Amino acid sequence: MKAAILVESLTGNTWTAAEKTADLLAQERWSITGLSKVARPDLTSIQAADIVLVGTWVHGAFVFGQAPWAVNSIANLPAMRGKKAAAFCTFALSPGGALDRLTAAVGDTGAYVIGGLAMSRGKLDAHAEQFASRLVDAVSASSR
Repeated sequence: MKAAILVESLTGNTWTAAEKTADLLAQERWSITGLSKVARPDLTSIQAADIVLVGTWVHGAFVFGQAPWAVNSIANLPAMRGKKAAAFCTFALSPGGALDRLTAAVGDTGAYVIGGLAMSRGKLDAHAEQFASRLVDAVSASSR
């Protein structure tokens, strides 16, 4: 399986989550075609990928009003019709409905969204493992 990863990160937590997930997927014999910013997506890596992972951070007022950052930029990514995709977001206190909004934005690109995960910035290792495991399982199940 080949994956491209697109990330929007403010403090580095989301980028770190993407790198950890990429490393774990590589251990499962996945190849990472590219890791780039949402604002400047590596179009070649997206084209070469079987699945595109899109991650951003959650902004909002503590425990209400949470939303994925750059959701409009994500919805305006190049068309990914025919690609599988998955979304992830990092948060400090609560993701609220940010993951649902992010998943919808990724779906707006035409990609088939197979899942997603909200990752606490205090649990990036554990959540990256959970996300990578879910991805491997979801892709295996859809290949049968």
